[in-house]
Amino acid sequence: MPQALAKPAIQQTYEMSILIREVEQRLLDLFSSGKLFGTIHTCIGQELVGTAVAQSLSPGDLIFSNHRCHGHFLARTGDVDGLIAEVMGKKTGVCGGRGGSQHLCDLTRGFFSNGIQGGIVPIAAGLAYSLELRGSQDIAVVFIGDGTLGEGTVYETLNIISKWELPLLVVLENNGYAQSTPQSQTLAGDIASRAAAFDLPFRLASVWEPENLLDQAAECVGFVRQRRRPMFFQVDTYRLMAHSKSDDDRDPVEIAAFWKKDPLRLFFDENPEAATPLQGHAKIRVDDAVARALDAPYAEDVRKEQKLPSPKQLQWKQSRHGVSDRAVASIREALRRNMQRDSRIVLLGEDIESPYGGAFKVTKGLSDEFPGRVRNTPISEASIVGLGNGLALAGFLPVCEIMFGDFLTLAADQFINHSAKFRYMYNEQVQVPLVIRTPMGGHRGYGPTHSQSLEKHFLGLPDTQVLALHQRYDPGAIYDELFTSIDRPVLVIENKLMYAARLDAPVNAGFTLERSDERFPTTRLRPTEAPVVTLFCYGGMLPYAEEAIIAAFQDFEIVAELVCPTQLYPLNPMPVIESLGQSHRLLIVEEGLSFAALGAELVAQIHEQAPGLIHYSKRVGPAEHPIPSCAVLENKLLPHTQSMVAAIVELARHA
Repeated sequence: MPQALAKPAIQQTYEMSILIREVEQRLLDLFSSGKLFGTIHTCIGQELVGTAVAQSLSPGDLIFSNHRCHGHFLARTGDVDGLIAEVMGKKTGVCGGRGGSQHLCDLTRGFFSNGIQGGIVPIAAGLAYSLELRGSQDIAVVFIGDGTLGEGTVYETLNIISKWELPLLVVLENNGYAQSTPQSQTLAGDIASRAAAFDLPFRLASVWEPENLLDQAAECVGFVRQRRRPMFFQVDTYRLMAHSKSDDDRDPVEIAAFWKKDPLRLFFDENPEAATPLQGHAKIRVDDAVARALDAPYAEDVRKEQKLPSPKQLQWKQSRHGVSDRAVASIREALRRNMQRDSRIVLLGEDIESPYGGAFKVTKGLSDEFPGRVRNTPISEASIVGLGNGLALAGFLPVCEIMFGDFLTLAADQFINHSAKFRYMYNEQVQVPLVIRTPMGGHRGYGPTHSQSLEKHFLGLPDTQVLALHQRYDPGAIYDELFTSIDRPVLVIENKLMYAARLDAPVNAGFTLERSDERFPTTRLRPTEAPVVTLFCYGGMLPYAEEAIIAAFQDFEIVAELVCPTQLYPLNPMPVIESLGQSHRLLIVEEGLSFAALGAELVAQIHEQAPGLIHYSKRVGPAEHPIPSCAVLENKLLPHTQSMVAAIVELARHA
């Protein structure tokens, strides 16, 4: 028998690699004949990488792959039917036809993929962290390409997994190209030095030495499993087909040279008696899978499109005085009691451990009480939320603190392209119970990059929720409700001025403080007389708005009602609609820029549900200008009591 077949492991490697190639060549044919949607990123030429790694893994190990994931998926699961049906958009696909080529999930075999370069690495680290928290001996694996080394979140994560000693094997498939751009144009230095910079053990292999590749893969997996430390495994390879479909501008001479040394081609040349039956068997499997997929129905959305709330009368209760404490203490105590109740809750963020306890002291003392479940992270917002995504996929309830709301932009990819997408594109196999808490807002003199209100940029993402806390409803009660019923990613806005506010401030005479019966209640200050203006605000604008409606009544005898929701998305317009039934005049106050903001969405929903209800409306917000560091200028720029009073008076004068 030829040397290439001397070991059973090599035989298995070639058998699976031949199957992978047969599947992908058929997918390209199906695409050409119009049977597929979107695009196809094949791993033809790279098949041995995934098969070598997968053969050394245990059933409980977890894999996160990228846009070129078919080979990894088949090597791990062997599910030809599930893959082909998925790429064809069929209901029988592994994700019900929702995910397609790049977004595969097989929860029973611990396989995930997403097409966002770099962003998958911290998520895989979160999966690895979940294994450590559970005391498991399993490991996590993430597959990346050399082009991904241009992404900053990769280095954020390499730093974290090394410092935290997480059991993650980083497999870099080095095919020399970032889509169409050669590595010589994109990579400074060398790959091994990158691993060394983070004190990561490094191994090198290639697909052109199959036996050594198998041995090295087994040693890497064994090292991570036994030592509970990360490792970086570079595998040199070459992509023989186009990056996607047929868009290949590489030198044909270069491609032809690599075809000549293709390991599967050499295997066929040297072992035709063994290779031919394997290819025949693979072809039969693929033919059968394609036939079944062609007969299957297309994907259907089992979760119907979210409808706007139907107009109905809300139930309101008078709100008693709040707890006799400050908001920061209420949030801290809510975190403490829920961490005592639920061991899945893990807090991640910059400077949140003792003695510092976070920039606004929300987590002060919690790391002493819950060691290992409150973790300081590097300044790595994208990876903080990525770790949270991985933990959430693994069944934990992570709470990620972003020190200032302005820094959410650094983590936007994780929230928009990962958190918000996983449940749908994985066909309900997973939930992402992720909480991102962050202080937002100005009036503190922190300047242009630490005082913004950016929440509008995160509204409207499917399968997410956005809450804004305020001091007229106990924020600790909001967290109690959230932790007991969370089923999706939730962004919680905590206004900076709220932290020091007392929760038991009395209500001015002439107004009644009420809350709705919603899961996350809307608060309203209802006047004893019928209002002529309805004021809508949220979060940090509430105390200014409250002062404004009192001043409008005392100084101008204008009666206004204040409506302040906790839940910004999905938005329920009904509390405002109820008030407008009397006032027909709407004043919207937002601390962030008004253009394309929540207030505009509110007006649109009201016009859709109750046409003609708004006779006059006005928005109060800051000028389109960066927020000054000078407190005097900042206070003039941002909405304040006087600007709100002036707007109330202007609206009330309309007949």
